[in-house]
Amino acid sequence: MGSNPGDVVQGTLEMLILKTLALEPMHGYGVALRIEQVSEGVFRVNPGSLLPALLRMERAGSVKSEWRSTENNRRAKYYMLTARGRKALKDETSAWGRQTAAIARILEA
Repeated sequence: MGSNPGDVVQGTLEMLILKTLALEPMHGYGVALRIEQVSEGVFRVNPGSLLPALLRMERAGSVKSEWRSTENNRRAKYYMLTARGRKALKDETSAWGRQTAAIARILEA
């Protein structure tokens, strides 16, 4: 991640997943698609990074999952935010804001 144009910046994938799932429960492909759409194609999420991140987040208690039928009547694992995930999103968003402000100050110096 982060080495090719369009890849998600390293360290931000989980924050982007949390924000995406804060909108509504989604399956993995839906999460990747939403991130790409909202970023207007700037970020692409590699499935090889997305699924391990979702599993890590599930183990950490930030997300939970359940099997559901998709709009195409296929079975898919849907992920949803937990209370712990909402707190993590708030904390990570705040930290990200401080970091980007600091980087902007350095670049403007």
